[in-house]
Amino acid sequence: MTAITVSTAISSGRGELVNVRQRTLLMAKRRVLWIICGFSFAAMVALTRIAWLGLFADSPARSDGLAALVPERGDIVDRNGVPLARAFPAYALWYNPAALGGDGPPLVHGPRAVAQALAAIFPDLNVDELTKRLADGRPGYLRRRILPEDANKIHALGEPALEFPREIERFYPQGSMAAHVLGFVGADGHGHVGMEQVFDRTLTDPASRAAPAVLSLDTRVQGALEDELARGMLDSAAKGAAGIVLDVDTGEVVALASLPSFNPNLIDRAGEANIFNRVSNQVYELGSVVKPITVAAAIDAGVVTDLSRRYQSNRPLQIGGFKIHDSHSFGASLNIPEALIHSSNIVTAQVADQLGPMRLNQTMRALDMNQRPAIELPARGFPIWPEGNWSRITTMTVSYGHGIAVTPLHLASAYAALVNGGIWRPATLLKVEPGRVNPGRRVWKASTSARMRQLLRMIVDLGTGRKANAAGYRVGGKTGSAEKPGAGGYRKTSLVATFAAAFPMDHPRYVVIAMLDEPQGTVATSGQRTAAWNAAPVVGRVVPRIGPLLGVMPDDTRDVDISDLAPLIGSGEGE
Repeated sequence: MTAITVSTAISSGRGELVNVRQRTLLMAKRRVLWIICGFSFAAMVALTRIAWLGLFADSPARSDGLAALVPERGDIVDRNGVPLARAFPAYALWYNPAALGGDGPPLVHGPRAVAQALAAIFPDLNVDELTKRLADGRPGYLRRRILPEDANKIHALGEPALEFPREIERFYPQGSMAAHVLGFVGADGHGHVGMEQVFDRTLTDPASRAAPAVLSLDTRVQGALEDELARGMLDSAAKGAAGIVLDVDTGEVVALASLPSFNPNLIDRAGEANIFNRVSNQVYELGSVVKPITVAAAIDAGVVTDLSRRYQSNRPLQIGGFKIHDSHSFGASLNIPEALIHSSNIVTAQVADQLGPMRLNQTMRALDMNQRPAIELPARGFPIWPEGNWSRITTMTVSYGHGIAVTPLHLASAYAALVNGGIWRPATLLKVEPGRVNPGRRVWKASTSARMRQLLRMIVDLGTGRKANAAGYRVGGKTGSAEKPGAGGYRKTSLVATFAAAFPMDHPRYVVIAMLDEPQGTVATSGQRTAAWNAAPVVGRVVPRIGPLLGVMPDDTRDVDISDLAPLIGSGEGE
């Protein structure tokens, strides 16, 4: 073979090898392409299925799919997403006396032995009562919620009649916090009392329960309010308390507390007695906290134009068979700032007399004080409202918070309008999105609201509200101590002590209401029962705790300018 022939053969062999490699590479590329196409097709099918489920939201297929993915009852969360109510699977203890069948005894070991065994697992059970319950042969729940380890212990007893079905239970991770807002879910599976009742249909609808119901509450603020109200109750030996923190510009309820509270996870007899909501459902004659509303109405109507004008204050007002008097004399005369600082019934009644029944009545109506409070809660108290044309004495007594009974929630909304520029808005427990604030209605001129911010700040700075002062937070507010009505007249030994406040008064953001029901004079309150000594200190402690949480930081360099009013103030003491 010649050299040329060998060379040609080698070249031919190399060419064939190259061709083989190219074919192999091409086949590999085709396989990869087929795999990619296969995955793409699978992804397309999945995306199409998802889109189909989204388009046919009400179809049974979608409902079944959602039901498998979302809880039996939707969550309730606070404005920051903190869970307030959740559904979770749990075991229950059910008595099924027919489990063994036939005519024999329902229990292998007898009712008393089983009752004693169950009491060893659940020490709070009463053996005698449980023995009777087991002996009567009626099926039913013995306990609505048990732990898995307890279910194992019950199983070990070897009693077929003791069953522990797996059920969906409602759980409130914050315990009794905000219980009066949330309410509870009953044995019937439906919500009761609070927002559980309001949201009942939404929380159980498969199409909507996947998204939580969002409340306006802030659990941090709620905890601080409940904590300080509980301390106020303890310090003053009060039988109850109520409080609310309200956004003055949106009407959002940031915190709402009624004490004593109840635990929605386990409502016992004591808890049932505390379900009643003192903030939205109980009406009170709230006393002197109404006086700034009267003064604002008089300023707005042009009845009060000169705050230096003096009114007699050392003699009771005799109106027919009634006498209006103060707790003690503050001197021969008082002007408007002094009357508010010392909380004079006599001067406020004179201002209301000049204002007249029609204009005071219209102001109260504009604040919704003649109807149930505006909020989503189902339990809302109807005010005690003087019907017909108000007489002269009715107008005077209403002006300082007697003869009319409203809820603390009414008061909070009224004070929000008093300081926010004069706009009343309904309170809401739903988180308000930006741009969706209720426009409300105008009750007072912006100039009147500005003047009231000055006067309310003076009351805390110089008057009966001094114990509510919180350094750097520019708190303004008014005390109110009203005797509770009873058989035969007002009971001098039973008071409702209230402090209505807002902060910071140079640019009000929040209203804070603290009310104590029947406080007593104690060592902690220097033997006093009035709001200046018990309710005002509650607000003074709440504000510094919640201010930073709400974006309001203390600032000693800012305040409301009251330099034009300070020279008008004398000296004295009030409630």
